[in-house]
Amino acid sequence: MGPELEKIYEGILDGNTKQVLENVEAALAANIQPAVILNEGMIAAMGEVGQLFEDGEYFVPEMLIAARAMQKGLEVLKPYLSEDDVQSPGKVVIGTVKGDLHDIGKNLVAMMLEGAAFEVVDLGTDVSPEKYVEAIKESGAQIIAMSALLTTTMPNMKNTIDALVEAGIRDQVKVMIGGAPITQAYADQIGADGFAEDASRAVAKAKALLQK
Repeated sequence: MGPELEKIYEGILDGNTKQVLENVEAALAANIQPAVILNEGMIAAMGEVGQLFEDGEYFVPEMLIAARAMQKGLEVLKPYLSEDDVQSPGKVVIGTVKGDLHDIGKNLVAMMLEGAAFEVVDLGTDVSPEKYVEAIKESGAQIIAMSALLTTTMPNMKNTIDALVEAGIRDQVKVMIGGAPITQAYADQIGADGFAEDASRAVAKAKALLQK
């Protein structure tokens, strides 16, 4: 790994956006392939961040600043990446369900998915079932990821799944849910395809659902 890539990798682990940006520029100037910068610099670093989180060495704040540094670097890199460069595992429509305005967890999952090269369509917070349906139809995404932090908004996860059924597209997408009050039992009860208890597991779950 060249010095620029190492510095991108380290910068992401440290959440040092300035270091990441400077070294993405430097790597491009040194004619390092954009795909190599993406894979060896960024995706590898986010994989490491996920691992540190699993091991209890990183917590949500560290993950957030690492993901932000990665995202800023990705913004610079994106114009240089061609379709052939990025082997995206798939496309995910993500949002916090209707009535719920919490977005930190949802943002973290979206950033971790982007860090694993998924294409992410982020609908924001307070997303109605109709909006999810529309986004799936427009984007052709294979996964819908829903978050809720309030027990009172959890039923809107089921309402969204019902809306997918009504629209005749339930079998075209895998439904993934998460958020503090959500459990595997609840996911089973409402007929979701997967549940992830944190952002790093959400990435693994998304990959696993697409391989089924």
